[in-house]
Amino acid sequence: MPTALICGVSGQDGAYLAQLLLSKGYKVYGTSRDAQVSTFRNLVRLGIRDRIDTCSMSLNDFRSVLQVISKVQPDEIYNLAGQTSVGLSFELPVETMESITLGTLNLLEAIRFIGAPIKLYNAGSSECFGDTGTDAADENTPFRPRSPYAVAKAAAFWQVANYREAYNLFTCSGILFNHESPLRPRRFVTQKIVAAACEIAQGKPGKLQLGNISIQRDWGWAPEYAEAMYLMLQQDKPDDFVIATGETNSLESFVVEVFSYVGLDWQKHVEINTNFFRPTDIAVSCGNANKAKEKLGWLAKYHMKDIAQMMVDAL
Repeated sequence: MPTALICGVSGQDGAYLAQLLLSKGYKVYGTSRDAQVSTFRNLVRLGIRDRIDTCSMSLNDFRSVLQVISKVQPDEIYNLAGQTSVGLSFELPVETMESITLGTLNLLEAIRFIGAPIKLYNAGSSECFGDTGTDAADENTPFRPRSPYAVAKAAAFWQVANYREAYNLFTCSGILFNHESPLRPRRFVTQKIVAAACEIAQGKPGKLQLGNISIQRDWGWAPEYAEAMYLMLQQDKPDDFVIATGETNSLESFVVEVFSYVGLDWQKHVEINTNFFRPTDIAVSCGNANKAKEKLGWLAKYHMKDIAQMMVDAL
C-alpha cells in the first residue's frame, strides 16, 4: 500500500486528490496548521473524513515539516498548501510569499535531508505566466507574474526545478489553470456567482456585485485536475506540466451561463463594482496542455458550460 501525504488536504484540490488516492488503494495522510480544531469540511462533504489520518504541520517551520515526514514516511508528497487567493495576496503579500516559497523550500530540504526516495508534487499556477494575450501558454512560455501570489508561485516553481536538477530529487510542478468545483469557497468568484444566482432564483432580494467581467479564463473541472497531479508522480522521470482545457471564456460568459441555467436574465441582477478591480489583473489566460496529453494521457473532458451547470446542480 503506497502512502501519500497531502499538505493542504482541507482545500478543494486536496479533498479531491485524497478521494482519488483512496480509490487507488493509498494510505492517505493530510495536514493542516492545527488538525485538532480544523473541521476538514470538504473531506466530510466527500464522505472520506474517517478514512484519512490528519496531522498538524506548519510548513513555515522546518522542524515541524521534518517531524511529520519522518513519522509518516510517505512515498509521495503533494504540496497544495499556502495562501491560495490572488486577490488576497495584494493585501497580504508577505504572508503569501512566506507560506508558498518558504513552505515549498522546507519540504524540498526535508526530503533531501531524510534521503528517502520521496516523490514531490508542487502546485504551480497559471498566474505565473501573467498576460499572454491570445497565445496559449505552455511549458516553454516565460513567466511574467502580475500579483504577489504569482511571484510566490514562480519562485516556488524554480525552487522545485532547482532541487530536481541539483540534488536529483523526483520533484515536479503542475502549472494548473483555473479549475473549479462545488468545493470552492464563496470568496472565489465562480462560487460567488453560482451561490448568488441560486439565491436570487429562490427569491432572495439584492444584487450580485462583481468586478471586471471582461477578463477571460481557461476554466477546468477540479477532480480532473487532481488526476493530473497523480499522473505526474507516476512517470519514470520527473517533469513539469501545464494542465488546462485550452478553451478560454470571459467571466461575463460564465455569469450568463449560470444565470440562464437558473432561468434569470443576468443583466437585471448584476452590478459592476470598481472596488473589486485588482491593481494588475490578467486580461486573458489560456493554456496549452498538449504535453500532458502526449506524456500523461491526460485530456480535459469538461469545459466552462459543463462546470457552471454542475456547480449550480450541486447547491
